[in-house]
Amino acid sequence: MKFRRLALAIGAATLFPAAAHAEEIVLKVAHFLTPTTPAHTQFIVPWCDRIAAESQGRLKCQIYPANQLGGTPPQLLNQVRDGVADIVWTLPGYTPGRFPLTEVFELPFFTTTYEASSRALWDYTEKHAAREFAGMLPIATWTAGPYALHFRDKQVKSLEDMKGLKLRTPSRLGNKLLAALGATPVGMPAPQMAEGLSKGVIDGALLPWEAVPPTKTHELTKFHAEAGGQYALSTATTIFVMNKAKYDSLPAELKKVIDNNRGREVSGFAGAQLDAAGKIARDQTVARGNTVYAIPAAETERWRTASSAVAEEWIKEVSAKGVDGKKLHDEAVALVKQYSH
Repeated sequence: MKFRRLALAIGAATLFPAAAHAEEIVLKVAHFLTPTTPAHTQFIVPWCDRIAAESQGRLKCQIYPANQLGGTPPQLLNQVRDGVADIVWTLPGYTPGRFPLTEVFELPFFTTTYEASSRALWDYTEKHAAREFAGMLPIATWTAGPYALHFRDKQVKSLEDMKGLKLRTPSRLGNKLLAALGATPVGMPAPQMAEGLSKGVIDGALLPWEAVPPTKTHELTKFHAEAGGQYALSTATTIFVMNKAKYDSLPAELKKVIDNNRGREVSGFAGAQLDAAGKIARDQTVARGNTVYAIPAAETERWRTASSAVAEEWIKEVSAKGVDGKKLHDEAVALVKQYSH
């Protein structure tokens, strides 16, 4: 993969003949999850190691997991925009209204696999959503894995079984999806889920597999429902972004290092890493004796029909902002299909 070969293409010795005497630049990288999560261990740390190697040590990361720079998960975007952090990993869905165009990828039954959807999201973002990243430089954009529904003590097999259940959701469109399916959505960042599940504040959670072990969701739930078919029940968009002013302050050769470690292939690489982590997490859940099952195709189609209005509402809402919501929706659909084959 291109991302893995970038170091060979840079020609670091030529770019940095005086690297030993150059000033070291430390980038503050922040996110809200623990340092044991796949996003940290399998993407952020390798990415930081790569830019350090390709800059011959002139670029280094100081990583601050679990909101160690202060604040809450929804405040990470302000932290990178304002320069409190130089780079952050976060979910746009935690700040409703700030990313209305890229939100399209969070619609029900819209995305497919990690890698395909992540590459599609990058292309779409570059073409249509640059203004949503004002003050920031996107490094990678990817979708979480296809979300599953994780239930404390009830095996949900039909729309009727969903009625009245209090279920965690990460985003505005997640709220709309669950409401359309008859559940009661509860907005809640991932770090708060364990307490919510253990105390019975929520009956379950909408969550991708890769996030299950770090949040102990498999220890606090018994039943895990996956949508049948090619398309995900739901997902969340994820971004790894840099403060634009910080990037602009770098000398040209260090900008090149960042540039060679951002983009579609880096986004696909992130998706692939989390895909692998998701498969391991699912296996761990099965090994615990939990019940993992797929909603049958006919019932999944009922869920798709019940939630179809969510996309129609999104198109209307975005169109009201002065853009062609239908065109954006259809182009995003086409990109997902393009990379899914």
